[in-house]
Amino acid sequence: MARVFVKSKIHQATVTQTDLRYEGSITLDPTLMAAADIEPYEQVHVLNMNNGYRLETYAIKGKANSGVVCMNGAAARHTEVGDQVIVLTYESFVQVPQAGYKPTVVQVNAKNKITKVK
Repeated sequence: MARVFVKSKIHQATVTQTDLRYEGSITLDPTLMAAADIEPYEQVHVLNMNNGYRLETYAIKGKANSGVVCMNGAAARHTEVGDQVIVLTYESFVQVPQAGYKPTVVQVNAKNKITKVK
């Protein structure tokens, strides 16, 4: 049986937009996606730090270097512009990873510019 571990996360990103009428997903700046190793249409979990809501969706690319973090479709009902969110990805392993395994953590400032990758 496979075990699932956190692969990467974007920590404390600020929601810049919401679009209720878009068909769904979270739009992310491709710079953030690359730093966190998130592929277009990859499943992500979004944790809203302002209201505690957790949701599952998929990532799509926005405009590069824009800092965009836009909640689309139904997810827009659970977020407001200015909310801070954590975007998580996961990876499955048949065996437990070697000792010392750590996910990639991308820390950003209030404008969603990368401040640190660890």
